[in-house]
Amino acid sequence: MTTDPRPLIGEPLPLDLMNTRWTDDDGPHDLLELPGGLGAWLTSAGLTGTVPDSPETLDALRQTRAALTSADPEALNETLRHGRLRRQLGANGPETVVETDTPAWLAAWRAAEHYLRLLEENPSRIRTCANPDCSLRFYDVSKSGARRWCSMSACGNRAKSRTHYTRHRGH
Repeated sequence: MTTDPRPLIGEPLPLDLMNTRWTDDDGPHDLLELPGGLGAWLTSAGLTGTVPDSPETLDALRQTRAALTSADPEALNETLRHGRLRRQLGANGPETVVETDTPAWLAAWRAAEHYLRLLEENPSRIRTCANPDCSLRFYDVSKSGARRWCSMSACGNRAKSRTHYTRHRGH
């Protein structure tokens, strides 16, 4: 199995799905296009054994990623039509069960549904890295709500270095 090579992992599921495309010094990358990439993403997202590593899953995730990236409500609603929440009384009390048309739609549906929750919670905390060359997205959980970079160790430090160089170049 391929290990997850992405520079930013562990974001909420919809942002993590969008972050399967990124650009670095070697150019653009797409984890879902790499051999073993779907399996790496499913593992990273904690969905191994729950969602099949199949062409149908890959198609559903690509469709949903495109809907999320473009912020196209109709395309996102199309993903959401593949699943639903069902309430039931279980042995330990009330339960909510996710049902999807097929198991292959589970990850895509969960990503779309989680995106709706992020929008309800605090849409202003959904951010794209301030580095114009970086397309990675994150959910700002900082107390001040002032996070600007996908990662201080990558994009943040590069920006600070550029600013420092520009300031001190002529002195």
